[in-house]
Amino acid sequence: MLVVLGCGAPPETYDLVILNARVMDPETGFDQVSNVGVHDGVVAAITEDEITGTQTIDAAGNVAAPGFIDLHQHGQSPVNYKAQIHDGVTTALELEIGVEDISAWYAERDGSALVNHGASISHPYSRNIAMTGTNPGLTGDAMAQPLGAGQLEALEEQVKAGLEAGAVAVGFGIAYTPGATLDEITAIFKLAERYNAVCHVHMRTAVDLSNLEEVLTAAKNSGASLHIVHLNSSSRDEAPKYLARIREAQAEGIDVTTECYPYNRGSTRIDSHRYSDWETYSDEELSQFTWVETGENLNRETFAKYRAQGGTIISPPTYSLDTVKLLVADPLTMIASDGMWIDNGRAHPRTWGTFSRVLGRYVREEGALTLMDALGKMTVRPAQRLEKRIPAMKKKGRLQEGADADIVVFDPESIIDRATYDDPVQYSTGVRYVLVNGALTLDDGELVVGVAAGEAVRAVALN
Repeated sequence: MLVVLGCGAPPETYDLVILNARVMDPETGFDQVSNVGVHDGVVAAITEDEITGTQTIDAAGNVAAPGFIDLHQHGQSPVNYKAQIHDGVTTALELEIGVEDISAWYAERDGSALVNHGASISHPYSRNIAMTGTNPGLTGDAMAQPLGAGQLEALEEQVKAGLEAGAVAVGFGIAYTPGATLDEITAIFKLAERYNAVCHVHMRTAVDLSNLEEVLTAAKNSGASLHIVHLNSSSRDEAPKYLARIREAQAEGIDVTTECYPYNRGSTRIDSHRYSDWETYSDEELSQFTWVETGENLNRETFAKYRAQGGTIISPPTYSLDTVKLLVADPLTMIASDGMWIDNGRAHPRTWGTFSRVLGRYVREEGALTLMDALGKMTVRPAQRLEKRIPAMKKKGRLQEGADADIVVFDPESIIDRATYDDPVQYSTGVRYVLVNGALTLDDGELVVGVAAGEAVRAVALN
């Protein structure tokens, strides 16, 4: 547990020290047992020398690493943030679908968030507003229709307003907006490029590379930076072909990156256009869908009932665990959770266990990648993806002197996810301490009451 030193402490002390940790910094490759001193929310010292602090953590036998940065986290509630703290996450960003009102979203979390937080301006939500004046979310007939006269200009104004309000990026759910054309997508990519904003894209549903070629074409024609979300669920068992094409595109000069999560079942809205053809599914396939709120498996009757009602489901396995392992280990990918909104206390287990699952299962148990490589996928590489628009991210995702003191201390021999599809509400184990901007937020596996040190990850607002 946390040790608080008495009045006999030396006069020159740090706010907090982490002693005897295996300090790992993926950017520099530093990997050495050291002591870390934190002062005013910043990493002030990494040294083998003896140091003291007002608060002391003895981390012998544990790894100290940069706090994990999640580029793809839909659930942005206090309950979600608690789950992520227990999974070592210090920065949670909603960059795929994004949000409708950037200023209001940040205002809701000002001074009350456990983790650093940020959001993209949503292409699908902005599209709804441009077409109908309202935003019903990822549902509605407008999503399936092309833009009408004057609506592209209205859409551009919505997205521009979000970017000028400080949105981290532009979020695209193209699979949910079947009416969007390549011309429309390219126009919004061009707008994003003008603001140095990355386009975070959920591609259309296909496994013949056509969905990838569409967004690569938009990136090439606009000059925009492209980040393809959850390549596992977008490429399925054709992942090797998609990885090869992304490498080719990078060699061609297209700024494209990607991510994955370590599960082979997805989760999304049952009432979205993703399932417009659900009546063609076999009874066996329908029975493999799970209604999140109750955990029940669906049938033709209940699928129709819940689709009319609206809500979240977990989909059947659509690709192999071998594909998951391949993607987690591949040098191209970053790790991002795609953590979900919590319904009746429940959600896909990735909401609770993504990062610990990678470190426990794929690093320690299966040896699919090294610990340092895994940490790089969770820390410095996500930070670097955002630095062009948000220079403050140059101080995130690192454990170096001068970096923000977002730090996770975990036991590499015991860290593992515990959340399952049947019983998802289980915190990961092995994450012992978490600092957010220097504030101790998780103390020996227990949440520190009354601490909410998360800060906004946000571009400079122009309005």
